[in-house]
Amino acid sequence: VVWGGCGGGGGGVCVMSGRAEAGLRAAAAAIRSADSLVATGHINPDGDSLGSALALALAARGAGLQSQAAFGGGFVPPPFYDFLDLSPLTEPGEVMEFPQVLVSFDVADVERIAEMAKTAERAETVVVIDHHPGAARFGDVRVVDPEAAAAAELCRRLIEILGWKITPQIAEALLLGVITDTGRFQYANTSAATLSGAAGLVELGARPQVICEAVYQSAPFSFLGLAGEVLSRAVLEEDSSLVWSFFTLEDLRRRGLGVEETDGLIDDIRAAREAEVALLVKERPDGKWGASLRSRGEVDVAAIARGMGGGGHVRAAGFHLVGEMEEVVSHVRRSIADGA
Repeated sequence: VVWGGCGGGGGGVCVMSGRAEAGLRAAAAAIRSADSLVATGHINPDGDSLGSALALALAARGAGLQSQAAFGGGFVPPPFYDFLDLSPLTEPGEVMEFPQVLVSFDVADVERIAEMAKTAERAETVVVIDHHPGAARFGDVRVVDPEAAAAAELCRRLIEILGWKITPQIAEALLLGVITDTGRFQYANTSAATLSGAAGLVELGARPQVICEAVYQSAPFSFLGLAGEVLSRAVLEEDSSLVWSFFTLEDLRRRGLGVEETDGLIDDIRAAREAEVALLVKERPDGKWGASLRSRGEVDVAAIARGMGGGGHVRAAGFHLVGEMEEVVSHVRRSIADGA
């Protein structure tokens, strides 16, 4: 057992950036001895969590393992992910009962994988691969590298260590993770290594134009009405350097939209140059309000999110709250004032 000083307690391998390679090799050793694998990630997976899980499941299948990818929380892939090879996706209730290895991407808390936590309990080995600051709080082998732009970068390296083939479909899933978690290479987490790695994935067959058109430039016409309404509701609080807006389930119902089709709205709100922090509040079917946060860099929105049980990065984070919408805005406003 190697412990990397990440905190959190428990055994396993916990690796920060300087020891990511050793952690990934420990993960590869566990996977090499297995003949069945399940890949998962957080509920409502973003492009990074989904792309990483799909990539590893596809690569494992190509190497002869029985493999599946599954997500809790009732996840149904939205239409704009149709360019991906989604064949490994399986409903949580239909996942193999006793996988030898479960690999979780982009999440630190077992609660955030919802129903897949039961599969994790039955797996012989649980590998957790994440790139968010802080400690992974479950798993036997833990690889945490905050310097990685996306979990997909760590997933790619794991596949390379295993010696498995990266097909064009796998490269595309990995590039999806990198593109979405760097905001199309706009965020501060975009390094020279990130750009070089992305170029390598394109050489392996990934199509950035297909990814960007599907994720960022394709939406039903009714989305335009929602975007207009959200922008018209935007409030600028110059004293707090905050701009925020919201939408409700009724807004979505009227337009026949799913919440998964609304991710780009936060980027429209953050365009206001007078505000350091942008907040989009979203009503959820489970009775909670979701909060998406973006920062220009002076305010650590991950710290704000962690104060409410969420997480993320300095410039991009989120959390969920049971209560009233105004409570979400008040928490963010108060946290900015407190210097979070």
